[in-house]
Amino acid sequence: QVQLVESGGGLVQPGGSLRLSCVASGFAFNTALMNWVRQAPGQGLDWVANINGEGDSIMYADSVKGRFTISRDNAKNTLYLQMNNLKPEDTAVYYCALERIRGRGTQVTVAS
Repeated sequence: QVQLVESGGGLVQPGGSLRLSCVASGFAFNTALMNWVRQAPGQGLDWVANINGEGDSIMYADSVKGRFTISRDNAKNTLYLQMNNLKPEDTAVYYCALERIRGRGTQVTVAS
């Protein structure tokens, strides 16, 4: 079955960086449109970015454009999210998602 395992979250100061990873299995990762979504405390899910199977079509939410970079390594069945210039409002649980399927997520906390 589909499995998505996120890692790389943590506590970082404003302006700092983190790189999230998501290892995927159980489906044809190299042809799948993959998403990063996030959920802040007490809030609904927010879409962050997506990338097509070839990695040549990418979209970002306006709130992260210019600060976050989504990428993938199809040889490793892994999705990435490089997050730079982090802000307190980026604090959330981050999930990689295949359509409506998500992993358990990884917590990102931005605070001084």
